[in-house]
Amino acid sequence: MSSTRSAPDVAVVGGGLIGLVTAWRAAQHGLRTAVVDPSPGGGAAHVAAGMLAPVTELHHGEERLLALNLASLARYPSFVEELEEASGQRVGHRTEGTLAVAFDADDRAQLRELHALHLRCGLDSEWLGARETRRLEPMLAPSVRGALRAGGDHQVDPRLLGAALVSACTRAGVALHRTTAVGLRSSAGRAHGLDLADGTRLDAGRTVLAAGCRSGELAGLPPEAAPPVRPVKGQVLRLRMPEAGGPFLTRTVRAVVHGHTVYLVPRRSGELVVGATSEETGWETSVTAGGVYELLRNAHVLVPGVTELPLVETLAGLRPASPDNAPLLGDSPLPGLLHATGHHRNGVLLTPVTGDAMGTLLATGELPPEAQGFAPDRFAGSR
Repeated sequence: MSSTRSAPDVAVVGGGLIGLVTAWRAAQHGLRTAVVDPSPGGGAAHVAAGMLAPVTELHHGEERLLALNLASLARYPSFVEELEEASGQRVGHRTEGTLAVAFDADDRAQLRELHALHLRCGLDSEWLGARETRRLEPMLAPSVRGALRAGGDHQVDPRLLGAALVSACTRAGVALHRTTAVGLRSSAGRAHGLDLADGTRLDAGRTVLAAGCRSGELAGLPPEAAPPVRPVKGQVLRLRMPEAGGPFLTRTVRAVVHGHTVYLVPRRSGELVVGATSEETGWETSVTAGGVYELLRNAHVLVPGVTELPLVETLAGLRPASPDNAPLLGDSPLPGLLHATGHHRNGVLLTPVTGDAMGTLLATGELPPEAQGFAPDRFAGSR
């Protein structure tokens, strides 16, 4: 293998949103940084809808994760402004809020319970009656019984976000190795770089695993240093909204239909993202007839006019899920190796706070307070 002429201070495995933002922040701290990924800006973000929704996606028992989600959401406006200036590209940030809709008495009771949880957590969540809900979004089904309006739940376009991060990294001097990392190099109990598929030996002071659900698949990882992440499949549809006759939807709308969560995310470009399934099917990523049917059926219940729209794209991707559905951020048991993975359904939302946390850790050796509860060693006893 050929060795790189100038070894970087930091080598990041994975060029999705998390890997790119980690590399960008590291470079801003003056660290020589490299990213290894055959297609930077791709990965799970290419499939994701881009909801920034700590309120409407809150689940019971995830209050600790909620604090991290809210911290990241609060940073989004300044993060977007900085990134768009650094990259020269827009990222599709929208702030119209989100509606979580109820259709029957059971849905209404479930939303009422969620609203009570929101109030206990001090969140921005307003209960709306059926008439007010349909006044905000006239395309909703007449059977709507009410909704929660979360004014602070926003959205961004993950594809634009990924492209902007690639540009910002390039401008900041990050080296992009458009190949695959095939093995971790370590000796004397310390990680010191990577072997790449193109034959390069990439020596590095520290290595960051940010390859999503494949972060634990890298050859050469000691078992105790492999992050406990698993793939969770999600299928997503992209449709085209009509250009005439006013907006089809003005904000993200979501509901539970037949026991399955469905959401519709309108973009200013005219695209409408409908998602997403959640399937524990290992590494399988095919788009299935059943998945497409489920999404269209549930979206039709929510917004009947959706089945008249052109279907532009069907996609499936893999979310990186940890045992507690929260990210792993920080040093692994192997010196010189760090984790930035396991973000599950919150990867887009947690991009700003993850970049800040990993940049600070790489520059100072310490995780900032908001990230300290998410260190990888919290799973050490269960390996």
